[in-house]
Formats: sequence, structure tokens, C-alpha cells
Amino acid sequence: MTIETVSTNKAFGGVQGVYKHQSDCTGTEMTFSVYVPPHEPGTKLPVVWYLSGLTCTHANVTEKGEFREACAELGLIFVAPDTSPRGEGVPDDENGAYDFGLGAGFYVNAIEDPYKDHYRMRDYIEKELPEIVGTNFPADMDRQSIMGHSMGGHGALTMALRNPNAFKAVSAFAPIVSPINCPWGEKALGGYLGDDQTLWVEYDTVALIAGGARVPDMLIDQGTDDVFIEKELKTYLLEDVCENTGQKATIRYQEGYDHSYYFISSFMSDHLDWHAERLKA
Repeated sequence: MTIETVSTNKAFGGVQGVYKHQSDCTGTEMTFSVYVPPHEPGTKLPVVWYLSGLTCTHANVTEKGEFREACAELGLIFVAPDTSPRGEGVPDDENGAYDFGLGAGFYVNAIEDPYKDHYRMRDYIEKELPEIVGTNFPADMDRQSIMGHSMGGHGALTMALRNPNAFKAVSAFAPIVSPINCPWGEKALGGYLGDDQTLWVEYDTVALIAGGARVPDMLIDQGTDDVFIEKELKTYLLEDVCENTGQKATIRYQEGYDHSYYFISSFMSDHLDWHAERLKA
């Protein structure tokens, strides 16, 4: 449970911190950021988890997400983990591609060599890091929600669907909704889990909903000018399965927005308002 403080900065009356620790799940040092808003001593605050996309670390949303003012006003702790294990001895894509290996953990527990010893991001996010946050910060772990972008949107949606009692709300920006049906997902799930696609289902939002998994509601924003929408994200598959199963979802297409943090930061406050409403005691 020991963590090391990398940096702290005052922001909107609260503290933006970056921390690192030795992870039992990944067998590596892991870095994460936490924003704690201003609050009265002894107060426990709800927690919003943010999972980042391909090539990202904790730093992308921490530096470009524009979440702190809203979190300060709403009283939300904002936690941003890394996207994969890193360090000497951690295997990467053999060709150095951006969509597998370092920066591309896909929030799964790998079972294939040589990835299974370190790529255990599912357990890290669902089990290990929540214990650390609950121990070291003024966090009310009975009031948690989760959100993410792209690969992180995939992670947020699947974690919420697998753990409906853990998260009060889930939202996503431009999520990969069905890794089973897109090149990014096929490469990642095949590489980490092997060829048996029955093992892929628990990491696929569309397949989980089709199989009966449910959350009370979800909020999705997708930019119409996102270059990945047709080949990789396939938002229409989520629309179809929600309509066919009765899963409640608010899916919004934002005209002219792309896949970048200009898009995410434009609607971050909307999402945090949405989460705050559902995180009320």
C-alpha cells in the first residue's frame, strides 16, 4: 500500500498529485494521478475513474482533460491510471506498433506468453488500485463511477458491465464498443488471450450486453469527424444492441469533433455533471 509522491500542484483550491508504487498485479512500478478537490477535513468524497486510450499514460488527461474546475465544484476525486505496465523486461509489440504492448494494455488480464506475467490491467484497475486510493486519499469507495476514452472507453464500459455493484455510473468518449469486431481489438485480444474467442466476450461491451449484462444507464459521446469511427469504434453496434435489449443509453453524435482531447475537454464537464448526479449519497 506504500505510494511515493512524484509531484503535487494546487489547482482550483484542491491538489493535483502524481504518484507511483510497486504493483503486485503487474510486477512493475506503476504511475497514476489523483485530483482531490477542496473539502472539509474528515469528509469522504466520491471517486471518478478515468481510463485512457491507446498510446496514453496518466499524463494525457491530467494535462489536457480540463476536469479540475468541474471536480472542484462538484466535489469529485478524479483518478487517472496508466494504460499498461512499463519498465525493463516488460514485453512490447515485436515491431513497436502503437496498438499492442506498451501503452495498449486493453484493460485485460493476459493469459498468453510472454504477456501474462505483467499485462494484468483488469486486476490492477478493478482490485489493486482501488485499495490504494481508498487507503491513501479521502475517498468514499462506496461511491465510485468510471469513464474513459477510446480503448479506455472500452475498459470503462466492460468494467462497469462486469461489476454493476461497484460503479454508480459509466460514460465514455468515442469508445471501442466491440473489440471482437475491429482490427485493434482482434490484434489485442488475440495477442493477450489467444485464439479462443469465447474468452474475448467478457472484454466486449456489445457481447456483454447481448449476453444479459446491464448497467442502469450509460452516456456516450462520439465525434462525427472521428477518423476511427467506421473501422475501429463502430458506435452503431452499441446503438443496435442497446435498442434490441432495452439497455438504457444516451448516445450523442457531436458534429465536427474528432478523436482528440479537444473533443474530450469540450464535453468533460457534461460527463462529470452526469456522474455527480448519480454519485449523490
